[in-house]
Amino acid sequence: MAFNGVLLKILIGAAGSLGDTLPFVALGLALQQRGHDVHLFASESYAGHAAGLPFTPVMGVAAHEALLHDPRVTDPRHGFTLLSEAFATTLPRAFEAMCAEVVPGQTLAVGSTLSFASRLLKDALGVPTTTVHLAPSVFRSVHQPPHLGPYGVLDKLPALLQRGAWWLIDRLVLDRLFTRPFNAYRRQLGLAPVSRMFDRWLHQADVTLGMFPPWFAPPQPDWPAGLVCTGFPLYDNGEVHPLPTELEAFLAAGEPPVGFTSGTANATSHAFFAASAAACALSGRRGLLITKAGAQLPSPLPPGVLHVPYAPFSQLLPRLAAFVHHGGIGTTSQALHAGVPQLVRPMAYDQFDNAQHVLRLGLGVRLLPVEYAPHAVARALDRLIADSSLQARCAAVASLCRADGAAIDVACNAVLSSRDRAWRAFAGHGAKT
Repeated sequence: MAFNGVLLKILIGAAGSLGDTLPFVALGLALQQRGHDVHLFASESYAGHAAGLPFTPVMGVAAHEALLHDPRVTDPRHGFTLLSEAFATTLPRAFEAMCAEVVPGQTLAVGSTLSFASRLLKDALGVPTTTVHLAPSVFRSVHQPPHLGPYGVLDKLPALLQRGAWWLIDRLVLDRLFTRPFNAYRRQLGLAPVSRMFDRWLHQADVTLGMFPPWFAPPQPDWPAGLVCTGFPLYDNGEVHPLPTELEAFLAAGEPPVGFTSGTANATSHAFFAASAAACALSGRRGLLITKAGAQLPSPLPPGVLHVPYAPFSQLLPRLAAFVHHGGIGTTSQALHAGVPQLVRPMAYDQFDNAQHVLRLGLGVRLLPVEYAPHAVARALDRLIADSSLQARCAAVASLCRADGAAIDVACNAVLSSRDRAWRAFAGHGAKT
């Protein structure tokens, strides 16, 4: 139903991989079911996953594919440079497309962490806005800092040095790559510049959501005030799209296989899939290689190893013996929900921090790309699959995920509350002035 009897226009901006986009499809569908007019803005490559929501592409297929096929995109030293270049290109397009859909006084905006166009609607037009963070690594804390990079250097520093390290990261890296071009565009719109946008500004929408449960990443005393942790937004359209016939036949033909994926945000994981196939051959285990970019795969594949371009994880993962993946938050949450043991091979971005949470909960192991060799993978899988106590912990966490099933409803309520929060903030500001 409509919010307080009012039909609202809700503009949703999603930036990132398919796993980063699907939660916003779920959120959009739920808001649409409540009677609101929802419009999704994302990469054209994901138009087929919009589930009927009105959709506007803000990045073309060619540009998206070029990003995926650039090996630097998974390199922690160069990945942010590529993302910032894509950001500078798509920001004006996304903002202009969203502006064209605004109905004054009847519009809300929702944006993912890097969907800065959504935040611009708040600053430029006063549109009540919700920022949605899918992964906890965006929240800086001196109590439990995010695990950055392979070795998590911030974990070992005292609070004062942590703050200094963040200042340097902002000034030397993030401000140069993101804040400067963002402020240049803000100037074109007549808006004041922002400072250290990844520090506090990132969390200063009318509503800020963390779409993960507190048991996965416990909120810290220095996280943003008013943050709403919803639980995982588990959605992949699996109810609509069952497993392909060939995959069903493969699963039914023998012991549960091990699944392998490097995520949808890169197409340069040749070494990963070669080592994965070789590990299956060494251990005698059946394997399932999941990627749309089949050119990454070795040829021929060993006996008992199958390639599938895509499968809904909600349908597939409960039928695996173990799951090897990159540590993206969408993939990680689906693995937690399925109760499957995890071998995480993080490469960049939030993946190291997500992997650390999996390790802390005792639900899997981690191998860095430099460690990911066939014998090491085979040994790690043997340990995972034979560990009955780990299997029990995975089952317990799967039950927790099922208990958190109201995440999308919680998120919908929070998004709709942004209208009242924005008005209260405006009224409070007016009273002070």
